Amino acid sequence: MEITVANPQKGRYETIDVAFTDENTTWFDECEDSHGIFSITDLQGGILIKEADYTYPLYVYDISRADIGHDHGRARALHSQYIDE
Repeated sequence: MEITVANPQKGRYETIDVAFTDENTTWFDECEDSHGIFSITDLQGGILIKEADYTYPLYVYDISRADIGHDHGRARALHSQYIDE
């Protein structure tokens, strides 16, 4: 599926093709609010971090779900490095 993502490495939004599967995505049920991390997905040499709202997912290069231990808190910290709350 084609989706638009925020790419801070390029400083712009872009459209990429993503397949969300159980093999490449960790889903989180413990979203406290609309800005909680909803899912993290491995793709194309990076990670896609999606909040539980209508903002664009964040695409970060050179890191994977395994690198952050599939952890909700570490995904939130990584997201916060790039996106001001």
